[in-house]
Amino acid sequence: METNYHIPVLLKQSVDGMNIVPSGTYVDVTFGGGGHSCEILSRLGEGGRLLSFDQDEDAEQNIPADPHFTFVRSNFRYLHNFLRYHKVEAVDAILADLGVSSHHFDDSERGFSFRADGPLDMRMNKRAGITAADVVNGYEEERLANLFYLYGELKNSRKLASVLVKARSKEKISTIGQFLELVKPLFGREREKKELAKVFQALRIEVNQEMEALKEMLYAATEALRTGGRLVVITYHSLEDRIVKNIIKTGNVEGKAEKDFYGNVQTPFRAVNNKVIVADEEEVERNPRSRSAKLRIAEKI
Repeated sequence: METNYHIPVLLKQSVDGMNIVPSGTYVDVTFGGGGHSCEILSRLGEGGRLLSFDQDEDAEQNIPADPHFTFVRSNFRYLHNFLRYHKVEAVDAILADLGVSSHHFDDSERGFSFRADGPLDMRMNKRAGITAADVVNGYEEERLANLFYLYGELKNSRKLASVLVKARSKEKISTIGQFLELVKPLFGREREKKELAKVFQALRIEVNQEMEALKEMLYAATEALRTGGRLVVITYHSLEDRIVKNIIKTGNVEGKAEKDFYGNVQTPFRAVNNKVIVADEEEVERNPRSRSAKLRIAEKI
């Protein structure tokens, strides 16, 4: 099996957090290079089952030949539908690693990275949806500014949107090279890489509707987990981490706490680790992407 493009972040900590029993039923909603799934499969025995989701056709080349394994070619927002389709009534743990596979950054044709020229695409699912070029060329200025501010936390989001709107009126912006030529001058040399990463993050989130998909998946996971089941999520930026923290603390993605008669917050979860788990120095050195990773584990009450 080819797993050469994905070094799983917090591998042992996350799979340990799933509390696996050999005969249980598990879901990995972010299959990618298959690293987490392979570790889960290594702990399964008779009656054990793993369903892994990925909407990217490139992930299919990593499918393991294992009788306990089912691959679901779909966005994880459809978790509820596909569990029903595969006649799974309840699961023992659900794992989500919300990071973008390093494979996506390395493939210039996918348009995820500002380190190589290529089409301005950024779709996780190459068969569907709008591209980053569609967003950059088609959104109104205010909508563009809002997405850069909200998803990239960029202070100069309005200037960014204004520059893009002015440029596209003369010529369509269709490649990463064109895009970088326009936005690079807006950032100081010393912070350029960091700021560009935020710009690309904002576009990627919008193109793939990542926040909406995450919310839908978390609600579906809440329903699918049996009592005592585990929700294990690795996040990489504050937006998604806030949503995950909210669902664990309050049972909803907005973080609106509803209390019972005694003042206890009504949530279907109990946090297993009150403090987020982060990668140690050794892992960060081996895999710099793990620096921003936060692991949260919760148990269904």
